[in-house]
Amino acid sequence: MSDDDSTENDPKRDAAEGAESAGPTSATPRIEGPQKLDVLTIPYQIAQQGVSIAIAIFVFGGGSASALFGSGRSLLAIGALVAVLAGIAAFVGYFVARYRRFEYELTADTFDIRSGVLSRRTREIPLRRIQNVDISQNVVQRALGVAEVGLETAGGGGTEAQLRYVSVDDAEALQSELSRLSRVAKAGEGETAATDEERFETVFSITERELGILALISVDLRIASFLFFGASVFAPSAASMAQPDNWWEYGFGLDSLVGAFLGPLAALGAIALLALVSGVLNAARYYGFSLDRGEEELRYERGLLQKFRGTIPLSKVQTLTLEENVLARALGYAALTIETAGYTPTGGQSNGSQSAIPVAERDRVVSLARSLEALEDDALERPPKRARLRYGFRYAIGLAIIVALLYVGTAVTDFRLYWYVPLVAAPLVPVAAHYKWNNRGYALGEDHVVTRNGFWVRRQKVVPYHRVQTVFSSQTVFQRRRDLATVTVDTAGSQSLTGQDAKAVDIDAETAERIREAVSDELYGALARRRRQGRDRSGPAGVGVSDAGGPGSPGGESGSPGD
Repeated sequence: MSDDDSTENDPKRDAAEGAESAGPTSATPRIEGPQKLDVLTIPYQIAQQGVSIAIAIFVFGGGSASALFGSGRSLLAIGALVAVLAGIAAFVGYFVARYRRFEYELTADTFDIRSGVLSRRTREIPLRRIQNVDISQNVVQRALGVAEVGLETAGGGGTEAQLRYVSVDDAEALQSELSRLSRVAKAGEGETAATDEERFETVFSITERELGILALISVDLRIASFLFFGASVFAPSAASMAQPDNWWEYGFGLDSLVGAFLGPLAALGAIALLALVSGVLNAARYYGFSLDRGEEELRYERGLLQKFRGTIPLSKVQTLTLEENVLARALGYAALTIETAGYTPTGGQSNGSQSAIPVAERDRVVSLARSLEALEDDALERPPKRARLRYGFRYAIGLAIIVALLYVGTAVTDFRLYWYVPLVAAPLVPVAAHYKWNNRGYALGEDHVVTRNGFWVRRQKVVPYHRVQTVFSSQTVFQRRRDLATVTVDTAGSQSLTGQDAKAVDIDAETAERIREAVSDELYGALARRRRQGRDRSGPAGVGVSDAGGPGSPGGESGSPGD
């Protein structure tokens, strides 16, 4: 065979020539070459760091500087002035060099960052590991037209990379391009359909009425315990001072009476004002909230004082949580939070989840939850009634301890703590026990497990079977006495690290074992179904599949369920 014939029949050469003639592919980044931060980063960071340094110098060194320049030692004063100017020049020069040596680049497979003034650091973040791309702006950054971009990755303990700061247009372009390249990478491995551009549809926008409801229901109802404690301490004292027989003891006059009432009222008013402020701040956090949905991800935008724009990848959703506090339930409202694998997005909730709907009518929230996960109208099974008796004993013991402490305090000190006042809550013990029991439950659906817990803040968690990492049952000493147990459904979400997994609490011990075995069986059944679906998507070519929904299948990123 001649050299010409071998060249003509070389399949590798033909493939290479075909790729070259085809031009840029969908995997080619549209942001070409190394990119720089916005030039306004230099004055912004100088001002940001310089203000705090200037305040510290003024507070701790202002007097010494005045004494030095007023002492008449001109040479020493000039030397100090030169040193200060040199320090300022070095300070400014550092931020200029930091800006010049920082660059980022988007490739077909990785997001690269090169930084460092004295020592050079290069990071390569695989696009497949990027979970969320979030954009945040405070008031000053919005005025300057710059934004901070944060990248969160699967399994990360914090923000993997931050770009401080780029222009708003560059931030939005980078967010869109990272999402597109991630979809292309998954499509190349058979996980999803190849979509070059993703279309988004607005599925939720908060209204002014809902924003007001959010401010109302965001009040921390645990403050009621402080109000109750303050009333039990101050109210009897104020009432006794208002009696004419005690005027000589406390001091006769209008000033004494006014002080007796205004002091407690001011304290209780301060607590109520604090609760109101917390509600208003939460409303400002979600001002202008909107949620857009595409085929592969959700995008949200929110914030009045500090604006956030981020993504929630649907393939990484671990748990859906319907959250309602007492006020929200009374008004017919609820919230929906989404927990994803890995770390919480920038500006997310402190409990490791991200709001999909901060507040809306409950039917509307349930409708969106069903669009994300095929929820069913499962009737929740409550714990056995002996669990309710356990709650009653627990609350009665707690009330008795409070009364005993106040009684001892009255006996050994000169303060009258009115130990008998908390006994007013004794009739509420069985009521509280019933409501706690009534708001707990569980259900095993066809594709998911549902748990519900909490009275003041009721949380109903929905966990798809294919997202389960482990499921186990446990019993405390007190649960064993009543033949009760707790089943915990663990996922790859960040709430698992804080003990906020889905739990079926205080159910019958035998039932707990059956649930544990049933969830385990459903887990492997769900993974097998998703592997078959992945093979169907890969087509007849037999391309290896790494299922986005169930990375526990062969070829998955982590090789464990629910990643």
